[in-house]
Amino acid sequence: MESVINMTLGYETFVADPIPLAVSEPVPNGDRRMFSPLSITLIHGERDAVLIDPPMTRAQADVVGSWIEASGKNVTHIFVTHGHGDHWFTADLLAQRFGAQVVASAGTIEQMRRNVAIREVFWDRLLPGQIPDSPVTAATPPGNRLDLEGHELAIIEVGHSDTDETSVLHVPDLDLVVAGDVIYNGVHQFLVETKDGGIDAWRKAIDIVENLRPRLIVAGHKNKDLDDDADRAIAQTRAYLDAADELLPRYTTALDFFRAMLERFPERLNPGALWNGATSLYT
Repeated sequence: MESVINMTLGYETFVADPIPLAVSEPVPNGDRRMFSPLSITLIHGERDAVLIDPPMTRAQADVVGSWIEASGKNVTHIFVTHGHGDHWFTADLLAQRFGAQVVASAGTIEQMRRNVAIREVFWDRLLPGQIPDSPVTAATPPGNRLDLEGHELAIIEVGHSDTDETSVLHVPDLDLVVAGDVIYNGVHQFLVETKDGGIDAWRKAIDIVENLRPRLIVAGHKNKDLDDDADRAIAQTRAYLDAADELLPRYTTALDFFRAMLERFPERLNPGALWNGATSLYT
């Protein structure tokens, strides 16, 4: 758990541990198929707080809810960085629990609806019976801005990263960006949606984040043993995309690409995410 406080404004991050998926076939390296660790962030003032990227299962929401209650803060808003369900399926559940409003960019809201549409054939098959009702109740705040006790929190739309219509939350008074899946931190990146120029588009999204000049970045998927140093996380996210660009034309099968990437990045968590990307990129 990461925690930083600057006068009356601070943030804490809860990293939900990987959970097993209902997939019997292991990853080619022998690992069980797992979902990557999830970062849930609470930006707080003296009284109020904004929650970013609530998790996806009821069990995770229970733990996160207890973590929020222990903070003693009043959650006013729940912000969703992008449409992948692992970053928001419990948003309505937690919004009702804490009396908060769910917010997101207009593009993200459309992607949230898309993930609801595929939920039965995708998400519920991976995690049967674990995801609560997930209505899309998000609204876009005026000017893509939130106010937290006089501190501005800016929603910055960055386009495609590991999915379409993603955004990040910039907190200038903390030199912080909560980056969702634009930036990864010690976890294999989700390459499934990077065909047809997706890697180059992702690089442009990273450029937007870097140009905000943050000192700290919370990645949507992170190794909880790593810090939130922005320069390192940006460089390592770029290096992963560069390696994928280099190795994709070099190999003709998903398995060979997977092995080459795994050799290049042996320390990253959840090779299953890499295998998902490999199988998609070679079909």
